[in-house]
Amino acid sequence: MPSDAVMQDFFSLRRKTVFSSILLTIGAGCLPAASALADSGVTEHKIILGQSAAFSGPAAQLGIQLHAGAKAYFDYINSTGGVFGRKIELLRRDDKYEAEIAAVNTKAFIENDDVFALFGYVGTPTSNAALPLFTQAKIPFFAPFTGAQSLREPFNRQIFNIRASYFDETEHLVDRLVNTGLKNIAVFYQNDAYGKAGLAGVERALKKKELPIIDTATVERNSLDVSKAVAKLIAKRPDVIIQISAYSSCAAFIKEMRKLEYTGQFYNVSFVGSQALADTLGKDGPGVVISQVVPFPWSIANAMVVGEYTKIMNKAGIKDLNFSSLEGFIAAKVFVEGLRRAGQNLTREKLIAALESINVKNYDAGGFDINFSPSNHNGSRYVDMTIIGKDGRFKN
Repeated sequence: MPSDAVMQDFFSLRRKTVFSSILLTIGAGCLPAASALADSGVTEHKIILGQSAAFSGPAAQLGIQLHAGAKAYFDYINSTGGVFGRKIELLRRDDKYEAEIAAVNTKAFIENDDVFALFGYVGTPTSNAALPLFTQAKIPFFAPFTGAQSLREPFNRQIFNIRASYFDETEHLVDRLVNTGLKNIAVFYQNDAYGKAGLAGVERALKKKELPIIDTATVERNSLDVSKAVAKLIAKRPDVIIQISAYSSCAAFIKEMRKLEYTGQFYNVSFVGSQALADTLGKDGPGVVISQVVPFPWSIANAMVVGEYTKIMNKAGIKDLNFSSLEGFIAAKVFVEGLRRAGQNLTREKLIAALESINVKNYDAGGFDINFSPSNHNGSRYVDMTIIGKDGRFKN
């Protein structure tokens, strides 16, 4: 049997071991959480984001312009030291505006690139394809370039929308048309989730006015074959044709209708890609109306953020300003505010909570109101109207 001295030595050693373990545990708890708690895509010096969008094909300008505005702002932030010393890296993959490719890209972002968040996806079908993947992985999906209800209802804690919804846009369009006495309205729409979302918005808005859609016609995504749609709608001679498609197909449709001496009006929602539409239409552009979900990019009269955007874009060597790049710029600006509020020990949960704290009472985005909350991730309902002038420039 061990002596009393041996037993005392044993208990003394045990007390020291336990005490040392407690100190180690406390010490580990005092280490920066970034090393122990940070999610994928966050290192001591970097935050990695992923963007899947059209960078080639008939809808390429949508992705190119949105990315340009976001990258200009992120590069500006990086040049000033980043956020808590971390620089933002925006990886991009081309999905050609095809849902199947967007799903593959999203899987690669999550499994191969270990991104912290997904940012600035372009399109309804592409965003819908990514939805189950980022939802399961619990990765924030920030500022998709779409106003579809599928990204708003049911509420998804991972999704944060900057732009107004298609319901907001189409109601604004219909109100304007009806108030000016134009009631014979037809719809030309893309035959996919985006086009159907916009069509549903028009139907909903017209129902409130107790008016029907006199006819509809479709075009396939990434197609310029508008011959059947033209033949169908020219026969009805509507006062107005609301277009829910991307700029290439909308331009093709307008040009063919003009050739047939159609004298009605063309109205578009913002997703069309305003500058790309005006550039593609050329001489056929004047008079075409487009709703917008961000302020006018060439005037700081109503939004100081436009002045900041102009300065930073010019510093980046980008002289061609437009609505899409401004939207990317604003989205990047709000995202950075979320990162700052989340603090140095960044996690996805902290980012989500930080973004939910942003509202018009405590954050000034430069005249563009953002309102998030724990139960509402739809930041803006801003809608404005613009028209392509005789010189090809926009007027509001």
